[in-house]
Amino acid sequence: MLEQNTVLGQRKAAIRRLIENCLYQNQREGKLSFTEIADFVVEQPREEAHGDFAANAAMVMAKVCRRAPRDIAALLKDSIEKACAAQEADTAEIQQVEIAGPGFLNFWLKPGWLGACLEEILAQGENFGRSNTGQGKKIQVEFVSANPTGELHMGNARGAAIGDSLANILNAAGFQAEREFYINDAGNQIEKFGLSLDALYQTRLGHPVPFPEDGYHGADLPRLIEDLVAREGDIYLKLPDQERRNLLADYALSLKITDIRNALRNFGVEYDVWFSERTLHESGAVQGIIDKLDQDDWLLQQDGAIWLDCRRFGEEKPEVLVRNNGVPTYFAADIAYHDNKFRRGFDTVIDIWGADHHGHVARMQGAMEALGYDRQRLEVILMQFVRLYQGGQLLKMSKRTGQYVTLNELVEEVGRDAARFFFVMRSADSLIDFDMDLAKKQSADNPVYYAQYAHARICSILAAAPAGVCSVAADCSLLRQEGEEKLIRKLAAFPDEVATAALSREPHRLAMYILDLAAQFHNFYGQCHCLVEDQALMSARLHLIQAVAGVIRRGLAMLGVSAPEKM
Repeated sequence: MLEQNTVLGQRKAAIRRLIENCLYQNQREGKLSFTEIADFVVEQPREEAHGDFAANAAMVMAKVCRRAPRDIAALLKDSIEKACAAQEADTAEIQQVEIAGPGFLNFWLKPGWLGACLEEILAQGENFGRSNTGQGKKIQVEFVSANPTGELHMGNARGAAIGDSLANILNAAGFQAEREFYINDAGNQIEKFGLSLDALYQTRLGHPVPFPEDGYHGADLPRLIEDLVAREGDIYLKLPDQERRNLLADYALSLKITDIRNALRNFGVEYDVWFSERTLHESGAVQGIIDKLDQDDWLLQQDGAIWLDCRRFGEEKPEVLVRNNGVPTYFAADIAYHDNKFRRGFDTVIDIWGADHHGHVARMQGAMEALGYDRQRLEVILMQFVRLYQGGQLLKMSKRTGQYVTLNELVEEVGRDAARFFFVMRSADSLIDFDMDLAKKQSADNPVYYAQYAHARICSILAAAPAGVCSVAADCSLLRQEGEEKLIRKLAAFPDEVATAALSREPHRLAMYILDLAAQFHNFYGQCHCLVEDQALMSARLHLIQAVAGVIRRGLAMLGVSAPEKM
């Protein structure tokens, strides 16, 4: 259940308590028979004609009570009306209750309740939207975690926008979210990285060696070696081959990780922890995990390698943990890493991976089960790919690097705000067609511009208002027009939207809410002028749009997007 200490949550909770009391009353009177109340929902109907709130209690209790839903609804309606007439607890705002469809109970509250909502929203100020839904539970969000052997690309950019936004939303909903980047600085990819750098280094110094077939061909690597030679010359040539490769890899990794940090910082992402894979090997954590799994009889010996028997948790075949040359696999290190996460006290661990890793999800959750953890505590968000378009054409190549367009290039081209909003306005499992021309367009066709323009427009109206109007209380009960009431309803839903986005791990819900709120504001502004002669009405409307601006600003901030006052 969502946090009840919100503008709408309090009213939903009151209606829920009233329905529960009426159910028990009918049970005591012998009109209904049940052992427990089935979970039911109190929500705002999509159609305003269906009331301010609706509940499905009669329908979910039908099986429990062995009665037709509409019969139960009729009993509840009668009990609720009697309670309202007697002015019992939780009935103060209810004006009317009706039965609809197969047994819904629709509630209309007394006129003026939305004005009271707006007053509560204004009183909460910057805290409006925050809740204690998460009850302080610790959640780690690991995202991007790209190999530090190249530049960040579109997939990394989408992961960064989703992960950072999700952490912001979780924190706003009362969780303790921590951002983490896992540095893949060990294993085969680093060995190949060192071989690639060594080939470039020796060739640059006049000692050409064949470039590894599966080496790294990043356009930035020759520049990196050129800079190294300019500073250090040929001093590394005298070292043993493996030592030289290790030193070159360490040197390049340091620079590449710095570049990744800077690119992400430029994208508005700051991590709480940068975790090195290498430390897992050096500390003995990887071997410790293999030993524990062996002690618990989870391992198999086959073809000189050591395998995790994944069949025991539902997979089709075992998975290699240690190769026949004695070197642990990436899977082994990944298991040790996730064990480390849970040992740090996180209640839930969220990984954001590319959709191409879907086959690894069940294996990793199963490995956590093998270690004694509840596999549901490891959640994986699978993220679909991004296709980039410009001038109506699919854009694959970067003009500068000759590779896929980098995160830095995207931000330089369209700006941080547009890039982040475009990446989070669709669910993670949706393929994104990113239109760079649209992202730069200053019109209502551009979603981020549309949302930001609503905020800027409100700031302009407030700046033109008489001095001091918004610094004193307003009579919000004056706001009775359709456009005004729709806007207040939308505002009041903000904390629940944030909480729902946090619980469902879906930042795109918040992006859609912001766009809907901006649309509601633009419609309101077309119907209701704010700077009117009636001073009391002007004050109420200015307070209303001030609240709208605050919600847009806070919502965009959770998505890492700015809310300019002028555009």
